[in-house]
Amino acid sequence: MLFGKLLPREGNFFEMFNQHAERIVEAARAFSQLVANYNDAHLREQYNRDVDNAERAADRVTHDVNRLIHKTFITPIDRDQIHTLINTMDDVADLIQDSAETMALYDVRHMTEEITRLTDLSVKCCERVKEAVGMLSRITDPAVAEAALKTCEEIDRLESDADRVMRSAMSKLFREEPDVREVLKLKAIYELLETITDKCEDVANVIEGIVLENS
Repeated sequence: MLFGKLLPREGNFFEMFNQHAERIVEAARAFSQLVANYNDAHLREQYNRDVDNAERAADRVTHDVNRLIHKTFITPIDRDQIHTLINTMDDVADLIQDSAETMALYDVRHMTEEITRLTDLSVKCCERVKEAVGMLSRITDPAVAEAALKTCEEIDRLESDADRVMRSAMSKLFREEPDVREVLKLKAIYELLETITDKCEDVANVIEGIVLENS
């Protein structure tokens, strides 16, 4: 028993990554429902709570991972990679919550087609992040490593799609919206939603580095 306690332990980092990725997808899907049901005040409040709950759960996982790094003698991948990955993932969850909060604080009155499109792309990016994270524990298998890299490439493509939607949304907003206050509100929302996809791309870049170094 004593000898067992002295053995270096790896910690269950991959499972914790998966838990965090699940919370990201929960937050993204709840935000999507918030957008879809924005005209219903009761449902809007419910989905806002769901986003907050998922973000807080993600924060707890991030805290646990960062604490475990310091308690673990041998980690399955580089410590800096673990730290960067979990904190970049947490940035995604934070941005989703920020988007929901900003809509409430700015008293945005209606959803635009562009908000819906950017939200859909954000959800898809978060779902692909979950897929890629789920492969990390098996990247010594060349087929899994290749699949993870392809999923990261898909995240990159989705982020590019979001960039195009963002540019089009801004052009339309400044050409067609006469109310300056609405311009400022919607501009802030568009930028936040596009930043979610940017941050997902950052996660993908971290995962690509992990795959290439460890597969």
